[in-house]
Amino acid sequence: MAAGSICHAAFKIIAERHGFPPDFPDPDAAIGLVGQLIPRADIYAVVAEINGRVAGSNFLWEDEVAGVGPITVDPAVQDAGVGRGLMQAVVERARAESIAAVRLVQAAYHGRSLSLYTKLGFDAREPLSVMQGRPLSLTVEGFTVRTMTAADLEAADDLCRRVHDHARHAELHAAIEQSVASAVERQGRITGYTTGIGFFGHSVGETTEDLQALIGAAPLFPGPGFLVPTRDALLMRWCLNHGLHIVQPMTLMTMGPYREPRGAFLPSVLY
Repeated sequence: MAAGSICHAAFKIIAERHGFPPDFPDPDAAIGLVGQLIPRADIYAVVAEINGRVAGSNFLWEDEVAGVGPITVDPAVQDAGVGRGLMQAVVERARAESIAAVRLVQAAYHGRSLSLYTKLGFDAREPLSVMQGRPLSLTVEGFTVRTMTAADLEAADDLCRRVHDHARHAELHAAIEQSVASAVERQGRITGYTTGIGFFGHSVGETTEDLQALIGAAPLFPGPGFLVPTRDALLMRWCLNHGLHIVQPMTLMTMGPYREPRGAFLPSVLY
């Protein structure tokens, strides 16, 4: 698949140019991801073509708040306006679907993408640190982590609304169906959840300890790692003191309504 191959090549070249590991270990990983995204009803996929050949792709994850990515452009035609066109296409789609808030996460070392997104109207909101390392296999006293079921959706959506002022129902529902979502309970009620402690997973909790319990129970950290808000010094120190390391810096950017979180959270690479 051309879009998947371009996705791998674009991320690899940009990352290695700046001395960072690529987001995808090989072309098959990127091709597999793109192949999973295109048929999903809750994701709007768009490709750019030049002379009948695919030159890049972008994706809009449609929910109360829309997430953007991955956006990639064929390295052979970068700096020719393809990236801008792909971004404008998903922003216009969000407007057509009456989605007021659009968000993304960009590699902080990539100045060109930061410039483009800023020009298009995105605001930098939160510095992030991608964490990776061996699974911790630990428990936090007083907290129980278990697999989520469909019966947990309402409580989890309510928690996300309290923390972020919006839910991520579609993503959470998909993660539950795939049996990759986990909830953390304290005193018999859900106080946190995750769709996966990894690059494409997001997590919310009432407290930092809820996130520590979820991270501690994670069997692995898929992709480059999981994203921690750098301003959450307590969680950053906890991760580093437990042997995890920082892979790369990233930045959460938003367009439209945004409220500072009222609780603990781990964004996905979307937001």
